[in-house]
Amino acid sequence: MKNYSPAIDEMAKEPFVDKDRLGCVGASFGGFSVYWLAGHHDKRFKAFIAHDGIFNMEMQYLETEEKWFANWDMGGAYWEKNNTTAQRTFANSPHLFVDKWDTPILCIHGEKDFRILANQAMAAFDAAVMRGVPAELLIYPDENHWVLKPQNGILWQRTFFEWLDKWLKPAKQ
Repeated sequence: MKNYSPAIDEMAKEPFVDKDRLGCVGASFGGFSVYWLAGHHDKRFKAFIAHDGIFNMEMQYLETEEKWFANWDMGGAYWEKNNTTAQRTFANSPHLFVDKWDTPILCIHGEKDFRILANQAMAAFDAAVMRGVPAELLIYPDENHWVLKPQNGILWQRTFFEWLDKWLKPAKQ
């Protein structure tokens, strides 16, 4: 997880990047990364968008439909106190760092995603709102890990770009 900040700082040096208006966007593992960075970004970002990401790894471990992947990806169960890999993994669950959230976040998820359930996005959204962080939630009852239906895709694009415009575009003079 510590490798994110140097990469972000290096990209911010590029002449085509406005380091004062960076947004952080990710889906799946990228969505998990967005939730994690929301608690660790040290004011680098002005807006976040997470799509189908894991917010609470303990919840994820118990609720996913594919237990083999949960054990493989996380190194074991969170209750295995002598399992250093699992303990290190679960200690980095994004929900443990919500106390540091301070940046607007858009959470997107499909309710037919059975690998990462939509309640992950709902919990992240609720956490942001309860912290007083501007947040928006876009849930698709008829989509899975991907947005495949054309009308839903239009709504996804519109919501995505409106969120970035709202938080990253310079104020009109």
